[in-house]
Amino acid sequence: MTHAPDTADLRALIAPHLGREGPMLPILHAVQEAHGHVPQAAVPVIAEALNLTRAEVHGVVSFYHDFRDSPAGRHMLKICRAEACQAMGGAALSEAVLEKLGLAWGGTTPDGALTVEPVYCLGLCACAPAVMLDGRVHGRVDAARLDALLAEARA
Repeated sequence: MTHAPDTADLRALIAPHLGREGPMLPILHAVQEAHGHVPQAAVPVIAEALNLTRAEVHGVVSFYHDFRDSPAGRHMLKICRAEACQAMGGAALSEAVLEKLGLAWGGTTPDGALTVEPVYCLGLCACAPAVMLDGRVHGRVDAARLDALLAEARA
């Protein structure tokens, strides 16, 4: 969805989960799937539906890395920050990409094309450093290979 959610939209997303045990995470996933992020306007509606404080809902949104409070770019680049990838050049790769794009972790390019996020293990330790671009994992990535992957994604 591209429009800001209204209360009726949010309640429709929340309702199917209210009978579940531990409904907050499924509700947050549903909201994020529908809107591309968990909008600030959703927090009080979710809090009211679950009889929680806004702070409790915000705490869950901010704790889990997969929840976003702003829309992500059209392409999502996740760079592994785990020890094996760091030891094989992941730190330098990360710094170079963030500097080249003028972003901090979690940032999105001004054109909305790309969001860069850290991830703590993609399970490719033997093929470090690893990245995930739009859900596809790539190993043994260097700056040139990452540039090629990004160019391919933006084509």
